[in-house]
Amino acid sequence: MKRLLLFVALPIAALAADSKPAAEVLLFNGESLAGWKQTAFDTQKEVKVEPNFRDGRAAIVIPATDYLCGINWQDESRLPRTNYEISLEAMRVEGSDFFCGLTFPVARSACTLIVGGWGGMLVGLSSVDGNDASENETTTGLEFKKDRWYRIRVRVTDEKIEAWIDQERFIDLETTNRRISLRYGDIKLSLPLGIATYQTKAAIRDIQLRRL
Repeated sequence: MKRLLLFVALPIAALAADSKPAAEVLLFNGESLAGWKQTAFDTQKEVKVEPNFRDGRAAIVIPATDYLCGINWQDESRLPRTNYEISLEAMRVEGSDFFCGLTFPVARSACTLIVGGWGGMLVGLSSVDGNDASENETTTGLEFKKDRWYRIRVRVTDEKIEAWIDQERFIDLETTNRRISLRYGDIKLSLPLGIATYQTKAAIRDIQLRRL
């Protein structure tokens, strides 16, 4: 069965279409930041779309700053809060800290998948029971190379948060009776769905959301 691809040039009514639970929604149209806005971090710089980034494909380029920089989705009302997947490709261009801090809804709360943090290798969720990505059971690591695309996928269900990098599952967290939340601080500005970097220039492309 072919998967249905829907662009977000129009309001994303497809996200609420329960009759098509397997539909994928492209959250980046390859031309502009339609649907997104610059996140209001104090250190925010302009995020741009480069139509011919590296291999000739369009990418969202997030510049390095002294702290956080990123983009966040503007319409919370149509985002699912459980039983969905979000995926994207991310590249570290410059810097040595996280090049993808993906903040996403989890039931009535939210959390952030950190990719390449705390010196460049850490992978984990912030936060679980009040402990951030470097201090809970999701903490793991991977040596990330610059100028290489990594496929990142997060799945949220009523019972679990799972995350893959390329084909390897790095996170498999049972969430029943666990407190899932954002790390205290400015990352809350990434709500309801956001992508941020820390002192690192990154490129992002192929952002997709799929209901399960």
